[in-house]
Amino acid sequence: MSTDLTPTGGSLAIRPDQTKWTPEQAAALQQGGIDNQVAPAELSAFLHLCQRTRLDPFSRQIYLIGRWDGRQERKVYTPQTSIDGYRVIAHRVVATAGHTLGYEDTLWCDSSGRWYDVWLSEEPPAAAKVVVVRNGQRFPAVAKYAEYVQRGKANKVIGLWGKMPATMTAKCAEALALRMAFPHDLAGVYTAEEMAQADNVAPEERHLRSVQPGEPDPWATPAGDQPESVVVKGRSLPAQQYADKAALATDQVMVKDLYRRANGEALLGETVKVDRELLELGAYLIARGKELAAAARPTAPESVTEAEFADPVAEAEQQLRATAARVGLDTLDADFAQSYGITIAEAGIDQLTEMTQILGGAA
Repeated sequence: MSTDLTPTGGSLAIRPDQTKWTPEQAAALQQGGIDNQVAPAELSAFLHLCQRTRLDPFSRQIYLIGRWDGRQERKVYTPQTSIDGYRVIAHRVVATAGHTLGYEDTLWCDSSGRWYDVWLSEEPPAAAKVVVVRNGQRFPAVAKYAEYVQRGKANKVIGLWGKMPATMTAKCAEALALRMAFPHDLAGVYTAEEMAQADNVAPEERHLRSVQPGEPDPWATPAGDQPESVVVKGRSLPAQQYADKAALATDQVMVKDLYRRANGEALLGETVKVDRELLELGAYLIARGKELAAAARPTAPESVTEAEFADPVAEAEQQLRATAARVGLDTLDADFAQSYGITIAEAGIDQLTEMTQILGGAA
């Protein structure tokens, strides 16, 4: 099957030399669910990401998802794609470079630590493991079900996570492995399968700032909840590789994840070289995170465009029903009510869009 993308024609086509969204493109993005709370910096970064990945936002290959941020008192938008988008990028990269791409058999793990090559239990697996092999080099990744499962009211598992837990966990593991194998091509964009848990009820948000003398580390992981080690070919990543990854990061979330993992490896006090300077890894990661946070913060409130669209909720419902018909789901209304506890007619645009993306990712 060809991995080439069919370019969008007409006024929605994204040009490689384009520096901002056209009015027609901005209107189409609004129709897709991006409201006026989006920051200009988020829109600019999204355009750059679409150009770099060559994924088409108007064909729903890549999209921006807004989630409420209490600190900024607005929605913060994050780029997402499906696991299929990751696969398209990976196949395109190896075809261009003349490399090879393959997978080892997917494995699932139960709560006792025993691995299986097929998951038959009615209970969700504890984890899944996927190994991507790029040009002969192995990139293994393990995703824990508990870290990615999507939950709704009363901590109830919802969406496809309730119906296909083994498949969804394996998709998350595959996304992790592909991002390790293709770090430059997949940096800055996460799959919908990975981000489903982002809407779960979360602990109080931590702020990104320097650690003051005598204060606890604001990024430290609580005792008993230490992250897994970052491993490549059975070896933990050294401090310099954490610094190099942070230098290529496109948002503060990526840097915070690196910080937590480096802390789990006791590498924060190691010396690294950054722009010909020698710094402690922990201090550099915090400084890099602050830099990215400042770059993403808008200097003044601006809107995408002055044009308003007529009925975004009705448009989102129409897209949801069209997607359900495409994947052959004839119990959409019942499944939606079971997942969200409300009917489609009572739902908001975020819930309708989320369900559309879940169904689209499973197509």
